[in-house]
Amino acid sequence: MLFRIKHDIVQIREEAMRNIISNKVQDLAPSGIRKFFDLVLGMEDVISLGVGEPDFVTPWKIRESAIYSLEQGYTSYTSNKGLYKLRLYIGRHLKRKYGLDYDPDNEILITVGVSEGLDLAARSIINPGDEIIIPQPSYVSYGPVVSLAGGIPIYIDTKKSGFKLRPADLDKKCNKKTKGILINYPSNPTGISYTKKELKGLSEVILKHNLLVICDEVYDDLTYDFRHTPFATLGQNIKERVIYLNGFSKGYAMTGFRVGFVCGQKEVVSAMTKIHQYTMLCAPITSQMAACEALHSGAKSVEEMKKEYHRRRDYVLERLGEIGLDCIKPQGAFYVFPCVKKTGLSSIEFANKLLKKKKVAVVPGTAFGENYGDFIRISYASSLGHLKQAFERIESFIKSK
Repeated sequence: MLFRIKHDIVQIREEAMRNIISNKVQDLAPSGIRKFFDLVLGMEDVISLGVGEPDFVTPWKIRESAIYSLEQGYTSYTSNKGLYKLRLYIGRHLKRKYGLDYDPDNEILITVGVSEGLDLAARSIINPGDEIIIPQPSYVSYGPVVSLAGGIPIYIDTKKSGFKLRPADLDKKCNKKTKGILINYPSNPTGISYTKKELKGLSEVILKHNLLVICDEVYDDLTYDFRHTPFATLGQNIKERVIYLNGFSKGYAMTGFRVGFVCGQKEVVSAMTKIHQYTMLCAPITSQMAACEALHSGAKSVEEMKKEYHRRRDYVLERLGEIGLDCIKPQGAFYVFPCVKKTGLSSIEFANKLLKKKKVAVVPGTAFGENYGDFIRISYASSLGHLKQAFERIESFIKSK
């Protein structure tokens, strides 16, 4: 009887909470990455190949500039748009590196990481019911951010095309409700990227259907096999449609500083700034000062880290081949997305058993789309020594099945 009463009380409380929480948030699935890594907490001797974070410490000159800014008393708010010096540096950096022209006065906004930039971009352009096309597998936040903004994420499965979006597939998905496309390259979780020729093919479809492009290029510095081409460089008619997202977390190993930036047409950046000033106000001034130093002196460090990631990528691909796991060669970022179907295990089974039996953490492919139950994501943002140990354990796990 007492158990029944307690059960009824729990049900009443759960029903009450459902009435409090918005339907949108209730329907939102938790992050597949974080959900899995809750299992890792507290476990000893685990080699984590899961979290998408550089294993390098932020270069000293960048850290020193953050420390010095505090010593000098820079602890105030900045302009909602961000420090003018940083916006100026970003404009010069993009011009020098890619030939891109963005006005620091009204076409560049400093955000709290690329994550905030993505949220602002979605909320600034999406009306209720607008459809946003997202190639999958995709980073875990893309669909939820579109949904929270009132849009409808429309996914395109890219398994059969080497994890690359094909123009014909994009064309088939477009209709009167399609507002735009959200694309990320080099990609998390696959590491694939696009050549200039491939991007031009997509741009023709984008122009045909009058689409906007939210382009997450935060891994641009970590492109290995060919030169990265920003979508916005494909011509003025395309540039006018692109909301360009980038930041300092990956290339400069500055994840904890939380500094990103958005570039785009002044009307779009102005709309994003309105939301930003009411929700975030500005990115931390200390982090913005550090980002200025990154653009001033960080190029050498970026190249050194890139060379090491490249070396690790080649090692990981070689080991995957030896173990017998098929994997499409990544062209950037620091991830591989191998298929584990040959093992007879689903991605969730593989990840759970590998963690429990061999204490190696990887991410199930289903975190990046429901159609990817045969894949796992492995991050090689870990030392070569850790990678060698991890692959010895993975090989032993597969052989012992």
